[in-house]
Amino acid sequence: MSTEIELKLQLTPKAAKQLGNHPLLADITPQKQRLLNTYFDTPELQLHARRIAIRFRQKGWQWLLTVKSAEPASGGLAMRSEWETEATPGNFNFSHVDNDELRHFLEDATEHLEPVFTTDFRRQIWHVPFGESLIELAVDRGSIESRGKSTPICEIELELLCGTVEDIFGLTRQLQADLNLVPAIASKAERGYNLFTNTPLRPFRAKTAPLTPEQTPVEAFRQIALGCLEHFQRNEPGLLSSNDLEFVHQARVALRRLRSAIKLFAPVLPAQFVSAYGQTWKTLASALGDARNWDVFLTETLPPIQTAFPDNRDIKQLRNAARRRAKAARQAITRILAGREYPRLLVEFTAATYALGDVLPTPLPDFAESRIAAYIRRAKKLANRHAQLTSTERHRMRIYFKKLRYAIEFMTPLIPPKNMKTGLINLAHLQDTLGLINDLVTAEQLIEEVFGEKSTTAARAWIAGQTELLLDQLPEVLMGWVRLTDSSLASQLFSKKKA
Repeated sequence: MSTEIELKLQLTPKAAKQLGNHPLLADITPQKQRLLNTYFDTPELQLHARRIAIRFRQKGWQWLLTVKSAEPASGGLAMRSEWETEATPGNFNFSHVDNDELRHFLEDATEHLEPVFTTDFRRQIWHVPFGESLIELAVDRGSIESRGKSTPICEIELELLCGTVEDIFGLTRQLQADLNLVPAIASKAERGYNLFTNTPLRPFRAKTAPLTPEQTPVEAFRQIALGCLEHFQRNEPGLLSSNDLEFVHQARVALRRLRSAIKLFAPVLPAQFVSAYGQTWKTLASALGDARNWDVFLTETLPPIQTAFPDNRDIKQLRNAARRRAKAARQAITRILAGREYPRLLVEFTAATYALGDVLPTPLPDFAESRIAAYIRRAKKLANRHAQLTSTERHRMRIYFKKLRYAIEFMTPLIPPKNMKTGLINLAHLQDTLGLINDLVTAEQLIEEVFGEKSTTAARAWIAGQTELLLDQLPEVLMGWVRLTDSSLASQLFSKKKA
């Protein structure tokens, strides 16, 4: 078995033609190949469900049988286990797979394997010495085909042949200085399966990082942060091409979770990393927040106002203005994603995250318990003085409770399942109430942004009435959480005894 470490980048056909003239490649004679690959699976797609890919590859006169794992990529970087051997087409001999459990699974599935899609592309390969490493740079151009449908391939794969992962990022930075190269996370196999199953573009939701108690806090942060980055990147196509508002929401959640993770793990991260990447994502996060605010206003806040005042001309004018602002907000996101800084940020952040070392190798369960306990204490202080909070401070309190929930969710694999309910007692209801109040405060700000204080009296009155009702309910909800959340909650979460 070998471990394949590669960075995948998308580029335009024009950029692909320019690549060979780059100073880093100009003195290297490229190899040229045509690669025809057929991927196999069972009728129930059992391999795909286990994130395994099997293919026969024709490489000149040679045929190869390859088995790959398919761990998710982040920032374009993927580390996959790979088993490859010369083979005869149609002869599924998996004796070269040294993982016994995987080999037995494949052997049991052999009689059911059938082709699901093909990839046909031409590859140019440069072996590039860079830093302390030798890196294979391959440009693939061709297509993926399945059931009479096809989708184009135009991408770069940078594979580490020997050396350090840092050099892959270093080479990428130099290439990005001259060419628009965007990190990609969907492998050819993933794209092929999507074509085979005719899978529509769907919003991607956060997944729990597979933490273990043996990990250090920095190792846990790396998994969580790269998971957040994958969460964002998988929603990126929808941000650019879909009208589904959930893509904006999920992309915003991804960046919120990422920034929350940086703050949660700040005590074990370099101060320079925290200060740099705690703020670097702010421009994109603000653009997503602006778009999300208008989406919520149009779909959740404004409809009941329109129902209450169906003939109010100001409200109709407000709706039209809000639609224009929502469209402009989406365009702002598109401009950021289309700019040269965004793909560079993906590479820089991924590189910096992989380069992190352990400063304070505290046991992860101890670190998690300590940090969540600190979050709980701060949240309780805010809750106990809620009556004195301004609307701005109340907004900060809402964000703090959200960070507490994210912290508990990040550490889910370390918490016995029966204890999770204790950890999230009343948090969901509390966040819902605070969220509704915040939506109404935001709605009033949006109305003022569009109209100033000249009109929309009916809308303002409705918002004020709803806000007052929710504020009347807030003390009971807050105190309910405080009563059920004593100082030992954090230790209860991580206790193996019944909470």
